[in-house]
Amino acid sequence: MQPVRRLLAGAVASTVVGLVGATAAGPAVQTSAALPFTSVFLEDLTWTEVRDAIAAGHTTIIVPTGGTEQNGPHMVLGKHNVLVRHKAGEIATQLGNALVAPVVAYVPEGDVSPPTGHMRFAGTITTPQDVFMKVLEYAARSLRQHGFTDIALVGDSGGNQEGQRLVAAALNKEWAAANARVHHITAYYPGRGDDWVVSQGVSAEDVGTHAGTHDTSSLMFLNPSMLRVDRMQPGKAGDGQGHVGNPAKATALFGKRILEMQIEDAVRQIRELHISSRR
Repeated sequence: MQPVRRLLAGAVASTVVGLVGATAAGPAVQTSAALPFTSVFLEDLTWTEVRDAIAAGHTTIIVPTGGTEQNGPHMVLGKHNVLVRHKAGEIATQLGNALVAPVVAYVPEGDVSPPTGHMRFAGTITTPQDVFMKVLEYAARSLRQHGFTDIALVGDSGGNQEGQRLVAAALNKEWAAANARVHHITAYYPGRGDDWVVSQGVSAEDVGTHAGTHDTSSLMFLNPSMLRVDRMQPGKAGDGQGHVGNPAKATALFGKRILEMQIEDAVRQIRELHISSRR
């Protein structure tokens, strides 16, 4: 990933974007001609820039869903939101015709009272499943109204997947006679990362199932300031720490490859669904 490039009005530009050298601003737009905007992120653009981008063929929009949840004593609560925004930006850049909606940061995380799931740990914010689904539904309806025809739901957490699937199925049924489609991207999460790390000699127990080697490695590559290295120790379900796995086994190289695989697989599936969902 390279820093955002200012595209000069009337200039012809070609942008090739890789995976190394990301900035907080996000990736540049991949294009073969000058476009009237400088970022793939919807919230960075004006309404006229979005209008013109859609008119220029940028009719795919990614809706990233993250979550505000505990990730053990070694990792910040905003992990999912940071990771999914970054990866969504790269997915959009590689697609070449896509923008990215703001991250949905409030997702199902358990019951409030009595607290269940991640809600047993301070800082987690939850929403009921039906509320989460309504947010996704009306995000999709809004985006379709403006001219986006492929709306890809990319979820970075396990609790987001069923709601995304149900919303996509319901809207696609309703819109069957129209051109717009909603895609629940299944190839992105959990992805191939865990199995790949095991193939590199890390045990499945150390890889874990929550805030273990996978996510810790991703943040170690992308933004290590979000980790508390001195708090990295093995965690097990029920031990009161919150994470399951051994974050001390994480490496930035693991993280780089995990990110690459998730981005590659999501790009491939979105391209496939653009065609297969209209057959």
